[in-house]
Amino acid sequence: MGTSIVGLGMTELGRVYGRSPRRLAADAVRLAAADAGLALGDLDGLLVSHGMGGSPGIELADTLGLRDLRLLALVNSYGATAGAMVSYAAMSVLNGSATTVACVFADAPLKPEQSAGSAYNRSSREWYGFGGMTAALGLRSVNSHYALAAQRHMARYGTTSEQLGAIAVATRAWASGNPLAQMREPITIEDHQASRWVSEPLHLLDCCLVSNGAIAVIVTSAGRARDLARPPVHLWGWGQGHPGHRKERGSDFGLATGAAASGAAAMKMAGITTADVDVCELYDCYTYTVLVTLEDYGFCAKGEGGAFAASGALGPGGSLPTNTGGGQLSAYYMWGMTPLSEAVIQARGDGGQRQAPSTDVILVSGNGGILDHHSTLVVSPHEKGA
Repeated sequence: MGTSIVGLGMTELGRVYGRSPRRLAADAVRLAAADAGLALGDLDGLLVSHGMGGSPGIELADTLGLRDLRLLALVNSYGATAGAMVSYAAMSVLNGSATTVACVFADAPLKPEQSAGSAYNRSSREWYGFGGMTAALGLRSVNSHYALAAQRHMARYGTTSEQLGAIAVATRAWASGNPLAQMREPITIEDHQASRWVSEPLHLLDCCLVSNGAIAVIVTSAGRARDLARPPVHLWGWGQGHPGHRKERGSDFGLATGAAASGAAAMKMAGITTADVDVCELYDCYTYTVLVTLEDYGFCAKGEGGAFAASGALGPGGSLPTNTGGGQLSAYYMWGMTPLSEAVIQARGDGGQRQAPSTDVILVSGNGGILDHHSTLVVSPHEKGA
């Protein structure tokens, strides 16, 4: 028996105001259930995740009026959560703990008349231990830590800013075909180079958007999926990797990520190699994370991610269509639900202008913390072994 994603619910995304994360999450679950042709009462499992605001929690079940659930939990491994939730839901279905599980993420960090850059302001954070030392040295933001990681990769392998820019340009080209994308105007390498520094070597166009909204998916058995409203997206494999980088001499921080372990585990479960993958939907909080993830998954050799991106492989018409909806860089930032939702859209053939030519095997990644956590899913429109 296999498992499948049978419902996808997406609220309005971007500068959406007037609804709390809990209300957004409830709307997304309702949309996902309707998409699947299910009633809310058919759900017997609910997995919830949230952004930095701390809501929604498991009280979402009461908001939705769900009763007699057999599975209810708040899950958090930051950007790796979406992949983790789907794998936990699939395992629960396989072992009989639940039959039909909704997985939802919601966040609303944007406020009216407030810049996107201030949405994740962590100035009030209490610094202590080794983290306090790095803060004293000026590393006070997520941007600065990822900039340090990118700089390490550049120093070791000669990766260039223009190669990172090639990822931003390819992703924006995909976004131009996505009516839900926040940023659809095409950009060039020159635009990338001219965009302001956020934290050197990361330009503004190397960094993801900030969005309000919610996305939910519903997981059930492949057998039940055959009788539901929409084409099922079958789960072939999953894996996680939590490297726990040492911030000391000899650390591989910036050079390697949990994608190596989680990708290998997911592809082994799915019975595939990178040569079988038609589309990648990768967690692109920064252009750099796409580059290093491609290397750690094995699509190119370590240190050659920059050249691979600059070859045009990732954009429309390329050999490895990647982030076909515009990703977090250009479409919307719903943490790991951004790549997962686009994988479902592509597997169903619902991509419209941005539909990839082949979607038999789609690889989905999640990345959380500062390269601390990683999840991978392998999905397909076909049942495994069919």
